[in-house]
This record gives sequence, structure tokens and C-alpha cells, in this order.
Amino acid sequence: MMSVLYLASRKDVRRRAATIAVIVGPIIALINHGDALFAGVMTVTQWGKIALTFAVPYSVSTVSSVLAIKEREND
Repeated sequence: MMSVLYLASRKDVRRRAATIAVIVGPIIALINHGDALFAGVMTVTQWGKIALTFAVPYSVSTVSSVLAIKEREND
């Protein structure tokens, strides 16, 4: 049985998670901070939140991939 950290660090899992983060991250960022972005009034805190916004889809994709691999392993 492979460890969760090993699975999460696999190249295919990281690549998939990064792709999802690059697609979904900007959408979430625009939903949450679009008004400030277009008005040009972004604060350092808001930029930090946008950076964290990309971590959410990355994390969700990584966890989902790891769980799918582990489930397939158990079949």
C-alpha cells in the first residue's frame, strides 16, 4: 500500500492538480476579488488571498487523485 504523501507527490498527480489550479484558480479569484481587481484597489492582503485561492483547487484535485488511486489499489 503506497503512502498518501508518496501518491500526492507523484508527477502525474502534481501535474493534474496544477492544471486544475491554473484553470479554476482565476475563476474563483475573479468571483471573489474581481471588483477590486478592475477598480485597481487591490491590497496586499487581497493579493495574498488570491494566492491562497489557487491552493484550494490544487489541494482538492490532489486529495481526489490520491483517494481514487487508493480506491483502485483496493479493488
